[in-house]
Amino acid sequence: MTFRSDKVLSRDKRKYLLKSERVWGVETHAYMPELCDQLDTGRVTRRDFVRQACLLGVSTGIAYGLADSIEGARPFAPALASSPKPGGTLRVAMDVQEMSDPATFPWVQRSNVARFIVEHLTRTRADNITVPYLAESWEASDDLTQWVFKLRQGVTWSNGDRFTSQDVAHTMARWLDPEVGSSNLGLFAALVEEYDTGRKDANGAPVLGKRGIANAVEVLDDYTIKLNLRSPTLAMAENFYNYPAAIVHRGFGKDYEADLSKHPIGTGPCALTEFVERERAVLAKTGDWWGGAFYLDRIEYIDTGDDTSAAVEALISKQVDMVWRLPVEAVETVERAEGLELAPVTTAQTAVMRFRVTEQPFDNKRLRQAVAACMDHQAILDTAFQGNGVVAENHHVCPIHPEYAILPRLRRDIELSKRLLIQAGYPDGVTLDLAVGDTDGPWMTAACLAFKEQCAPAGITVNVQTMPSSAYWEVWDSAPWGFTAWTHRPLGTMVLSLAYRAGVPWNECAYDNPEFDRALDAAEAELDVDERRKKVEVCQTMLQEDAIIPQPFWRKVFKAHASRVNGHQTHPTLYHQFQNVWLDDV
Repeated sequence: MTFRSDKVLSRDKRKYLLKSERVWGVETHAYMPELCDQLDTGRVTRRDFVRQACLLGVSTGIAYGLADSIEGARPFAPALASSPKPGGTLRVAMDVQEMSDPATFPWVQRSNVARFIVEHLTRTRADNITVPYLAESWEASDDLTQWVFKLRQGVTWSNGDRFTSQDVAHTMARWLDPEVGSSNLGLFAALVEEYDTGRKDANGAPVLGKRGIANAVEVLDDYTIKLNLRSPTLAMAENFYNYPAAIVHRGFGKDYEADLSKHPIGTGPCALTEFVERERAVLAKTGDWWGGAFYLDRIEYIDTGDDTSAAVEALISKQVDMVWRLPVEAVETVERAEGLELAPVTTAQTAVMRFRVTEQPFDNKRLRQAVAACMDHQAILDTAFQGNGVVAENHHVCPIHPEYAILPRLRRDIELSKRLLIQAGYPDGVTLDLAVGDTDGPWMTAACLAFKEQCAPAGITVNVQTMPSSAYWEVWDSAPWGFTAWTHRPLGTMVLSLAYRAGVPWNECAYDNPEFDRALDAAEAELDVDERRKKVEVCQTMLQEDAIIPQPFWRKVFKAHASRVNGHQTHPTLYHQFQNVWLDDV
C-alpha cells in the first residue's frame, strides 16, 4: 500500500472514513474512527492525534497522512542545505558510568552509551511520537488487554545469532522478575501481580511483592510476541522506549554474565571498543546495520568529572563537539561563543522534594501538608533556575503531558501551614533534614535553600544536607526527606506508574494507596482523551492532598554542540539519537 502525503480527501470522503475501521485498506483499531472525529472537531491536537494513532498500531506515515486528509495537507519540510557526509568522530562530554545490566539502569547516561549497542522495540522521537524500531508493527485488542508485536526480520546480533521472539521473551522475563530489581516492574504494571513473599513486617503482617503474571509474554512464532495483560493499557508501545527497556540477547544473564560492558552483544550500529568507567567509552561503526545508513565512524564519550564547568570549557576549547546537558548557568556563555549552537527544549524534567511516608515524622500527613503549604513555586523557579521552566503542582504530571488536567493553582499560605503544624502535633515548630546531592546540577541545592527560607516563617526549620551526587544515589530511596531529579517521560501515566504505585522498585516515597493504584489503572485503560484526562485528574488530586512530593518546577533543558554537528535534535529525555547525525568537515 502506498499513500501520498499531499492527498486531501473531500468532506464526504472524510466522513465516510471516520466511520470506518479501515484506513486506505489497512485494518485499524476500533477506536480509530472516534479518534479521527476528535481531530476533525478540534477535540485533540494534531500531535496528540498522531501520538495516539501510533500507539494503537497505525504506521507513522498513515497517521500523518490521515491527519493531513482531515485538516488539509501540510507542506513538506524544507530540504537539507547539504547532503550528509559519512565518517568522522563525534566527541561527547558525558558521565561514563557503570554499564552492566540495561534492565536496572537508573540514569539516562548509561543508556546513551548502550543504545548504540542494544536497541529497543520502539523509538520515541524528539517530537514525542513513538514509531517502530526492532518491532516493525503492533496492534492491540479493542479492550487493550492483548497486544501483538511483529518483530523486524533480518536483524542479526553482533555474535551472528538471529534476533527473534526468544530474545524479547527473555528480556521481558528479566524485567518482571523481582530478583532482578528492574524499574520496568512498575512501568509494565499491567503484566504484574502481587504475591506473598513469605516475610512479615514489624507488625507481623505479610510482606507483598510484585512479579510478572503467568503467560504475560507469549511467543507465537519466531517474529511475533503476544502480551496478555491483567488490565487494559494504552501506552504499551511507548513504555518500550523507557531507557531501562533495551532488548538484550537471550543468553544475557543466563549463558554469560549480565554485564553489557563485558559482553556487548547487540543489534545496533556500533561495537563497544573501549570502556573505562568514569573516564571514557568508545563506540565504532560496525558496517552493515539493519537500520540503513549510519554516518558517524565513531562516538567517543569523555567523562569530564562532576564539575559541569569542565564540560563547558571542553566544548568552547573544541576538545569535544557536544555536551550532553548544558548547565543553566552556562547558557549565556555558550550564546556568546563562536562556532557553537544552543539547543533548548521544553520538557517534563523535574525534581521532587519527596517524603518517605513510612518514616517519622513524615508518616504524619498534616506535617507533610504544612511543609507543602510553604512553597512558592515561582520564586524557587526564578531563584534556582533563572525562570527557565514552568511551575509544578506537587503531582508529577506536566502541562505538556497529553493527559494533564488543570487543577486550582497552588498558593503559598503560611497561616495555613501554621494551623496544619498545630494539628500535626508541633505547636512550637519543627526541625527537618532535607538531603540533596546536586545530581542534576547546583540549582538543586539553590532550590532547597530557597525553600528553607520560605518555610522559616511557619516555624519549620529546614537543615539542607548537601552531599556528593554519588552519596545521594546511595540514599535516594531511603532518606526520610530528599530532593530527587526525575527525567522526562512522554506520558504522565508512565512516571506515575514508575514512581507511585505501591511496591514498585522506584517508589521512593513508599507511597501505598490502593485507591490511587485503581485510579491509575483506570486512566491507563482509557482511550478517549477527555475521559483519560478526567481520570488522571483523580490521581493528580490524590497526590496533592496526600502531600508526598512538594515539587517546585518543570525545567527547560539545554544542550549545546559545535556548528560542525548536523542533523541533531535535542530529545526531551536527553536520549542520544545519532542515526541522522553527521559532521560537515570530514
